[in-house]
Amino acid sequence: MATELSYDERDDVGVITLRRPEARNALTFRTYAELEDAVRSTTARCLVITGADPAFCSGDDVKQVMVAAGESTGSDLRADPRLTPAADALLHTDVPVIAAVNGAAVGWGMELALLADIRVASVRARFGELFVMRGLCCDVPGLGRLAQLVGRERAAELLFTGRVIDADEAASMGLVSRVVPHDELLPTALALAAEIAANPPLAVQAMKRGLRQALDPDWRALGSWVSATLGDLFATQDHKEGVAAFLEKRPPSFEGR
Repeated sequence: MATELSYDERDDVGVITLRRPEARNALTFRTYAELEDAVRSTTARCLVITGADPAFCSGDDVKQVMVAAGESTGSDLRADPRLTPAADALLHTDVPVIAAVNGAAVGWGMELALLADIRVASVRARFGELFVMRGLCCDVPGLGRLAQLVGRERAAELLFTGRVIDADEAASMGLVSRVVPHDELLPTALALAAEIAANPPLAVQAMKRGLRQALDPDWRALGSWVSATLGDLFATQDHKEGVAAFLEKRPPSFEGR
C-alpha cells in the first residue's frame, strides 16, 4: 500500500513531503500517523516539511476525517481529551523544523505551518484558519503560536473570520519569514536547513528547548482543552451544517445550536 507522505534525508536534512496531490494533500488518519512517525523517528539535524504541488496541505480530508469525527470521534475526544499526536511530535521535537509552503495551507494545513519554527512561502502560498466555517475551533498552534507571530488582533481576525490570505499579506504581518518565486522555494528552504544543520547539533537543540521554555504554553494541557472542546463542537448542528454545505458546494446557514 502506498504511503501518503515521503521522507528523504539529504546529508543532515530530512525532507517530509505530503503526497496526496489529487486531494490537495488533505490529511487522513493515516497521513497524521505517518507524519507523527516521520518526526519522531528522524535522525536529521533539521527537518523541512512541504507538500506535493499544487498545495501544501488543505487540512483534514472532510469525507475521511471530519465526517467520521462527527459520527464517532466527538464522544471519544470528550472521553479522552489529549493533544493531537502529530502536533505533540512536532511541538516537542528538539529538531528545528522549516515549513516550505508551496500552495494552500488551510485548516490543519495552516496549523502544520504554524508548528514549524520557520516558514518560507512560495508566491503561490495561501493561509487560512478555516475551522470556524466548519463549526469548530482550531488546534493548539492557532491558539498558542499565531498571536505570537502576528499579534492578538490579527490572530483574532483570522481565527474568527476564516479569511484566506496570500503570501504577501502573510509576510507583511510576520506569519512567514520570506516569500520567494515558486521554483526557488525548496532550494531556499533546503539551503536554510543546511545552514542550521551545519551548526553544533546539541547547541541548536538547546536553543530550541530554550525557546519552548520562554515562549510556549503547556501544549498538552492546551491540547486537552482543544480536544474536549472539539468533542462538544462535533456534536453541534452548526458543525454538521458546515460539513454538509462544503460537500454540497453551497453557502452554510448557521443557527447557533
